[in-house]
Amino acid sequence: MSYQPNDVQRRGRIATGLLFVVFLFLIGSFFRTQILQHSQYTLQSEENRLREVPVPAPRGIIYDRRGAVIAENVPGYSVSLLSPREDSLHAALRRLSGTVPMSEEQVDAVLRRYRRNPNRPAVIFPDASFDLVSVLEEHRVELPGLIIQATSRRHYPDGPAVAALVGYTGEINEIELGALAVQGYKAGQQIGKAGIEKQYEKRLRGREGVRFVEVDARNRVVREAGARQDISPDPAQPLYTNIDLDLQKFIVGIFGDSLQGGAVALEPRTGEVLALHSAPSYDPNRFIGGIPLEYWLQLQSDPRRPLLNKAIQGMYPPGSTWKLASAVIALQEGVAKLSDYMPTPCTGGMQFGNRYFKCHDKRGHGSITLGEAIEKSCDVYFYQLGLKIGLSRLVAGGIALGSRERSGIDLPAESRPLFPTTPVADYYNRKFGVRGWNQSNSLNLVIGQGENAQTVVNMARLYTALATDGDAAQPSVVRSTPHHTRLYQLDSAQLAGVRGALAGVVSRGTAAASRIQGIVLAGKTGTAQSGPKTGDHAWFVGFAPADDPKIVVAVMLEFGGHGTRAARIASKIIEHYLKVSAQQFLQTEGP
Repeated sequence: MSYQPNDVQRRGRIATGLLFVVFLFLIGSFFRTQILQHSQYTLQSEENRLREVPVPAPRGIIYDRRGAVIAENVPGYSVSLLSPREDSLHAALRRLSGTVPMSEEQVDAVLRRYRRNPNRPAVIFPDASFDLVSVLEEHRVELPGLIIQATSRRHYPDGPAVAALVGYTGEINEIELGALAVQGYKAGQQIGKAGIEKQYEKRLRGREGVRFVEVDARNRVVREAGARQDISPDPAQPLYTNIDLDLQKFIVGIFGDSLQGGAVALEPRTGEVLALHSAPSYDPNRFIGGIPLEYWLQLQSDPRRPLLNKAIQGMYPPGSTWKLASAVIALQEGVAKLSDYMPTPCTGGMQFGNRYFKCHDKRGHGSITLGEAIEKSCDVYFYQLGLKIGLSRLVAGGIALGSRERSGIDLPAESRPLFPTTPVADYYNRKFGVRGWNQSNSLNLVIGQGENAQTVVNMARLYTALATDGDAAQPSVVRSTPHHTRLYQLDSAQLAGVRGALAGVVSRGTAAASRIQGIVLAGKTGTAQSGPKTGDHAWFVGFAPADDPKIVVAVMLEFGGHGTRAARIASKIIEHYLKVSAQQFLQTEGP
């Protein structure tokens, strides 16, 4: 078969066209790669040799109401390792343990951090000492992926004195990371674990920065500075609280090492938390960078339960401090007036059914009014008052006073108090069976025993309503807009009468030994039974000055005996606060 010249020329033109298209495509590809996408591929190339090292943001400093530091940041060091694979990291940790002893638990913790995010350096020592860093610097050649950086660490200048308030920080765990990853949290970061640190984590965390280091193909660090412009961390703004650190430390000093229990001091009109303490306490500084196992086991095994915040989590029968609530219910229901007597005088006890209910004073109080019964804390009077109110109204009235609700304090893990529900019959049938209860349950409930367990902070809140005009203030640790709830449906004369009776408790009643020179203190003692094998809990809740309250204080001593003991402590707290406040006022206003 022969080809004509025209066919050869035509095929040549087609081949030339195809070659032109191929060359044009190749030139376009080179132009796109070398010119249009130059920066993208350059960045990818840099990222292949640059590794990001997170730079933690300094947490917000926490201040008291006068600018004293509660939580701050101090210089520290963190040590981490860059590794391309988990087996490489494990080998590096074995080499490291030859220089710095590491337990199997520590090694496992580092490996877990790596698995959560292999692209981030695995933190080995989140809070390394200067001596440790010095040793590691001498062996840096043996650990080519080692990253040592200066960072800020959390510090609490007053340690155990503020633990119940401020809490502590710690490394985010897997459960927390799963819940908070959408908010930008990453493995190895420190977060608030308790107290203010946890409650206000979003305001205290800041924004993490990034430092870039240059590595070779084996992930060994070849340059730590200047590899690329770093991204500075964003420190968090300071957090201002209502805490009076002077008062806080004064309370801690009173409790010392021997007493256990809780105390709360509130400004009655705003609910500002002036102080909050739980004894015994713990040192939150020991939690920073990982709590030593020995210290953790010590806290866990301590029968005094230092990790339980007794001011907001512990629940205790309120004893006779609850008689104030019972009196308010009686007044609101029109069952009794402060001037009313009961049919049976107090002779040291009262028979009801087949049981004899004792009064705390075996000598008896005789025939007295409701106001006098509050002053003398007469159980027999209140037994009769409880029967007169009736169990259903007593429970409904207690619920209306917030006996089943948390105080709303801005601290995490506040316990919900225990108190019966309505309908009363359903509650008691479930608890004791149809034949297991009767109206005698009201005799226990009316004096703060039985099915009633309250927190110290909730009792303090209950008394803020009496210290003002019937409105209870929601306790607030951090500065905020005050929130109130109407609790007492009493007129001004009734409120004044109850305040007068509580003032009588201190001036001539059960807390007479707690009088303050020149200040009228009003309040109620309580001695609450806690069980046959343990001592009674000692309570006092009160406020001063009685005619214009500036502070409400609730004190509860676990197994502390009679309420007069708690009253003496509360009296000292109130006296200190009012006298210091008066001195500060004079210094501010001048002569």
